[in-house]
Amino acid sequence: MAAPPAISPVLLQFLQKSCPALASEPSPDNDLQLLSNTLFPDISYTTTELAEVTRWLTTSDGLATPNEETWRLDILNAHLATRTTLLGTKPSLADIDIYHRLGPEVKSWTSEQRTGEHGYHHIVRFVDFIQNSPIYRLSLRPDEKVEIVVNDVKFRPTLTPQSTDTKEEKTREKKERTKKKAATAGANEQTILSLRAAQKEDNANAGKDREASYPSGEVAKNEPASGGVAPPTKKEKKEKQPKPQKQPAKDSPLSPCLIDLRVGHILKAVQHPNADSLYVSTIACGDQPGAENTSEYEGQVVRTVCSGLNGLVPLEEMQGRKIVAVCNLKPVTMRGIKSAAMVLAASPRLAEGDVDNHKGPVELVCPPAEAKTGERLLFDGWAGEPEGVLNPKKKVWETLQPGFTTTETLEVGIDVNVVPQLQMDNESKKEVQKLRTAGGAVCSVKSLKGATVR
Repeated sequence: MAAPPAISPVLLQFLQKSCPALASEPSPDNDLQLLSNTLFPDISYTTTELAEVTRWLTTSDGLATPNEETWRLDILNAHLATRTTLLGTKPSLADIDIYHRLGPEVKSWTSEQRTGEHGYHHIVRFVDFIQNSPIYRLSLRPDEKVEIVVNDVKFRPTLTPQSTDTKEEKTREKKERTKKKAATAGANEQTILSLRAAQKEDNANAGKDREASYPSGEVAKNEPASGGVAPPTKKEKKEKQPKPQKQPAKDSPLSPCLIDLRVGHILKAVQHPNADSLYVSTIACGDQPGAENTSEYEGQVVRTVCSGLNGLVPLEEMQGRKIVAVCNLKPVTMRGIKSAAMVLAASPRLAEGDVDNHKGPVELVCPPAEAKTGERLLFDGWAGEPEGVLNPKKKVWETLQPGFTTTETLEVGIDVNVVPQLQMDNESKKEVQKLRTAGGAVCSVKSLKGATVR
């Protein structure tokens, strides 16, 4: 399991000052797991909960921002609407981090900001809980706490109480309906008994009439052998018409354009809390607000992406840079964190019989410097729209990826000769087809020639 992310110096300073539960001065070596075990020795966390704590720890510094950036507070307030703590009911280090960052901000809020119609009621309740609950074991002076005036509530939802008359009326109507049902049930039972008696008498009379009409031992055809009504004739079954068969959906011909390759911008990358070989990156890929498998970070629509580059690409090289992202692979959960894209990288092509030991070297594919975040990238001669999400059963990525390569001039492209399933319409497609922006600029790598790209 990978080492949990280091705690920020600001939070360490606050813990040193306000948490007597920490026997010694927190040091930079203290991490999420160590401090959590010290502060909450009786609490255990699932991998999903640890990932959630990590997410709040890495985004908490953006909460105490100017008024024009209040969308972050809106998200936190909505999150706490049905939760006592950030994890629901379970305390965590993230609660303390949010409290020490937001406490000074909440102190300066007006009553309208705290409890007005559009105020942050749930954040105020959360802050009051953290600073006073013994489970967090915070030692705060009265002047360090946020003063909460319980009765100073500017907005209360209007509730229309049900009048006593209405309740009594409903009770009376219910009793009347019950009486009517009982009376109806009694009448129906009496009617059924009368009908049965009449039917019995009719059957007896009918039997006598038939005996008088036919010679002894003979009975008219289609007449019942004894008193009663003749059985109905069987209805002929209608032949069921066969249902029209649905026409199978037309498959798009195999083409590299089916893969949604875009320019991505890594805003932040951290080590995966539960896997030694993975990074977790926050990447802007040009998605629209509210798109599936996206969230918001620093005012941008982003995807969370797990990549197996830990130990192959230095973490500092993953920060604030442009990359090429595969954006329509089916999302997968990697050790508790959902990954919604893939970062394209190059590594030496294995010779026949060699085994991949995953030791590198590895180089990220670089889009052109002038390329914009979210810009579509296409291989020469393969224009077209991408699939929404690639169907894993059709194995589009698995079929085409072996052709992804780099040239002697370090440009990235696809060698169609390696992918026999591709239809080569002309001679030009026998060469490596470069990966370009709409403006014609080509994607590249630093130094790996003839490499495989994946």
